[in-house]
Amino acid sequence: MPDLTSMRNIGPEMARKLTAAGIRAPEELLEAGAKDTFFRLKALYPGVCLVHLYALEGAVRGVDFNALPTEVKADLKEFSDYLNGKGGPAL
Repeated sequence: MPDLTSMRNIGPEMARKLTAAGIRAPEELLEAGAKDTFFRLKALYPGVCLVHLYALEGAVRGVDFNALPTEVKADLKEFSDYLNGKGGPAL
């Protein structure tokens, strides 16, 4: 079974955090999606930030996080802001 670090944007530290959040394999991250996974990470590690969410979305899509389309980044920022109490509905 492939390791989480085989996914784009996922290094050893992110893989450790994902494992703590119950995501142990690439298939589990793909099934959960970036937003749900970020929500789980935020519950355990309140300091995770928007860049972590971008990295997760990039991993799910198989692209570098900085190559995400502008509209995707805007949607993810809105979701992150919502979780941080800075925005309206983002679900």
